[in-house]
Amino acid sequence: MEERTPASRTGRNLPAAIAVGVGLGALVLISLLTIKEIFLLVVVAAVGVGVAEVVHALGTRDIRVPLIPVLVATAAMQAGAYWGGASWLLGTFVVAVFGLLLWRMFDGPQDGYVRDATASVFALAYPPLLAGFVALLLAEPGDGHYRVLIFIAVTVSSDIGGYFAGVLFGRHKMSIISPKKTWEGFAGSVIACTAVGAWLVAWLMGGQLWQGALIGVLAAVMATLGDLVESMIKRDLGIKDMGSVLPGHGGLMDRLDSLVATLIPVWLLLSLFF
Repeated sequence: MEERTPASRTGRNLPAAIAVGVGLGALVLISLLTIKEIFLLVVVAAVGVGVAEVVHALGTRDIRVPLIPVLVATAAMQAGAYWGGASWLLGTFVVAVFGLLLWRMFDGPQDGYVRDATASVFALAYPPLLAGFVALLLAEPGDGHYRVLIFIAVTVSSDIGGYFAGVLFGRHKMSIISPKKTWEGFAGSVIACTAVGAWLVAWLMGGQLWQGALIGVLAAVMATLGDLVESMIKRDLGIKDMGSVLPGHGGLMDRLDSLVATLIPVWLLLSLFF
């Protein structure tokens, strides 16, 4: 998630961004802590919107990706991961990849088969395949909802910590790819993620503080890299935001970028520790 400065400096509507963030947080918490399958539907819906944004963004460069097959595969991968585990997630992805290659082959003899097929596989992996690991976290018996909560909390804390540290102390630019990011903001992300990770892992999972702190540090690094990756994608496509569905934020992918980047490393560490 991109570190942002106040609306007067960036053109973002900060009150609207806060209101949207609170609303999304409430939706996630209520669904996650009540019925897991409802939260899974929320994930499928969110990833589906993100996929649509990616497909639309690619279309601005005349790259053709079939939206409906990718959306169907997205839902199938989340369901396969939740009810079947990692092998079903991988198997569904492989079948979907081959299906997309065939889809483009029968879509006509137009030039650009390799370009369109490659982009279709990309849209199937980013974010659907990565997001499938949310379902793997959720499916863990007994504490799956806590694992998902830890993953979301440490990633969101990276955005919040980076935002405030960047606004208050940001002086040194971190990357020309995303010029609003500063090293001071990154330090704020690391501090916030470390604190939240240590606290939640100890409280919810009964783990050691160092385990949560390690998860937090890794989340801060991966969230920052995820934001830079999406910034690079947008820069290459010549767009500012992936969409406009979220007032004050841009597109849903502009919120999911750091989440999908932190997901697999956090899943790996939680699986190793517990």
